[in-house]
Amino acid sequence: MPLIEYRDALNQAFAEEIERDPNVVLIGEEVAQYDGAYKVTKGLWKKFGDKRVVDTPISEAAFIGMGIGAAMLGLRPVMELMFWSFATVAYDQIVNNAGQIRYMSGGLINCPIVIRGPANGGTSVGATHSHTPENWLAAIPGLKVVSAATAYDAKGLMKTAIRDNDPVMFMENTLLYGEKGEVPEEEYLIPLGKADVKREGTDITLIAHGRAALTALKAAELLAAEHDINAEVIDLRSIRPLDEDAILASVRKTHRAVCIEENKPFCGVGAQIAAMISEKAFDELDAPVLRVSALDAPAIYSPKLEARQLPRPTDIVEKVLSIC
Repeated sequence: MPLIEYRDALNQAFAEEIERDPNVVLIGEEVAQYDGAYKVTKGLWKKFGDKRVVDTPISEAAFIGMGIGAAMLGLRPVMELMFWSFATVAYDQIVNNAGQIRYMSGGLINCPIVIRGPANGGTSVGATHSHTPENWLAAIPGLKVVSAATAYDAKGLMKTAIRDNDPVMFMENTLLYGEKGEVPEEEYLIPLGKADVKREGTDITLIAHGRAALTALKAAELLAAEHDINAEVIDLRSIRPLDEDAILASVRKTHRAVCIEENKPFCGVGAQIAAMISEKAFDELDAPVLRVSALDAPAIYSPKLEARQLPRPTDIVEKVLSIC
């Protein structure tokens, strides 16, 4: 299989879906002539033109609202946010319109929109540009939330998200855009709500999403090499819907679990999963479910300090050793 960058895997997904469905449009700041702030939409404007790849003013409230209205009328917009932190100015539209319209209309109106962009710290752009809001959005019934760790997953999940009739919040990571991975040339889809076992193991389950899944894999390698502990790594891929069956099956096998995320700890994704495991598989546990997350403070501007703020493989190893 060809080895391509994460950003190019997304680009392929957009191109294939634009060609497949005349209702798919890309909308956002600098997505057209400039090829996207992170070059994810490179070449698409030149190939598909102004009506399929549309630049917008710098107003997330305006263009997200416009995209939601277009989705209600039958288009399938893919909306780019330069940072997911900027979604806060469009939160009313996302939560009260996109998230509720199918329910409020008795199933008569769908909102097949994808809102995407980077949701991460670690790039020294300050607290107002470094939020990881997947837990905020996953708390809203009606919204689907996706986070891909690899180029393969990014393409397959994006294609599925574009075809979904519900609003899908697609969380990316600027630190992953240049990461390469194998992506098949033939078409494939990855269903939402299906986790992936990135590494099989027997001694403990590491549960993560997005870039944290790659951090968990590095921790698993350290545990195997230095401590003879065989860790299983579950990549959620989809936060809502959540693949509870895959998580519980792994925990019933290993009897221990650590949740890893780049979210803040309070009301984080890991908190939800830890509660779910405790409720549904308590008798299978040989130790408490532990969590590794970002330090509970606004994103630090200093590169050295911010690197310490995010989960590291050694942080995970330390947690694992405390219960293994």
